[in-house]
Amino acid sequence: QVHLVESGGGLVQPGGSLRLSCAAPGSIFSIYTMGWYRQAPGKQRELVAAVASGGNTKYADSVKGRFTISRDNAKNTVYLQMNSLKPEDTAVYYCNAQHTFLPDYWGQGTQVTVSS
Repeated sequence: QVHLVESGGGLVQPGGSLRLSCAAPGSIFSIYTMGWYRQAPGKQRELVAAVASGGNTKYADSVKGRFTISRDNAKNTVYLQMNSLKPEDTAVYYCNAQHTFLPDYWGQGTQVTVSS
């Protein structure tokens, strides 16, 4: 059983910042694309950002310029730095490990609430 362990969610005011972390087993971290998805109430889960094992990144248009995804291969951890947060960023954020030929894995989710 592969466990992705997330941390860093919480309540923040509009315009504030949060950093999410997701630790993964080293056996998968080095070869998987790591990403963050989010799901708001009544909406489908959507990709927020992803970083490939080689370092290439992609972002949802709604977070470009505000969010930064990064990976620390020494710590087997992926981060999502979220700045200039908006109320519409409120959602449960899920860490994801994805590989073309191997099973996907998901974290348990962490709540991010942006509200004054």
